[in-house]
Amino acid sequence: MITIVDYNAGNLRSVKRACDAAGVESVLTQSPEGILAASRVIFPGVGAAKSAMDTVLARGLDEALREVFRRGTPVLGICIGAQIILDRSEEGDVDCLGLVAGSTQRFRLSDPRLKVPHIGWNEVTVERAHPLLEGLAPGDELYFVHSYYPNPSDGERIYATADYGGRFCCALGRDNLFATQFHPEKSGPIGLDLLGRFARWDGSC
Repeated sequence: MITIVDYNAGNLRSVKRACDAAGVESVLTQSPEGILAASRVIFPGVGAAKSAMDTVLARGLDEALREVFRRGTPVLGICIGAQIILDRSEEGDVDCLGLVAGSTQRFRLSDPRLKVPHIGWNEVTVERAHPLLEGLAPGDELYFVHSYYPNPSDGERIYATADYGGRFCCALGRDNLFATQFHPEKSGPIGLDLLGRFARWDGSC
């Protein structure tokens, strides 16, 4: 059973429907207790980093997320959930969870043909092998909607990149934590395959 963290950050129902489509049982929780009882956690989100962190802190979800990470519980972050696992976000200049060293940065594009936010399908390049990315092949595209992207301090944390006016990190991880800037729940069969892999992943790399 996968527990999806509900902190008023947008794409919860689409993540739940995608889990259903992948044949993966899941439940939503707004409570620290629900997170602590989980065998696997999806930390999704669409929206702004500051409002997301305000809700996470108000509900006491920050310490619960840190605790399941310390325990070795498999955790999957998606979009905002891939950004606020870092130390800090430029969006709102806000302190975040600090599970991975680094910061979330806004696109600074020199090509006037490219717009922010970055919306649509984009090819994802695997930079380092990871169990959750085993199904990706060269040329595979996944779906993005974002103006900011995660930038880990340690390049060894970067597992996949995409190109939008320059290469940026779109999948990062540390131990039992893995996170994607792209949306598996909106990425068709490839995304559903990733969710299915997460349901079987033991948290090891």
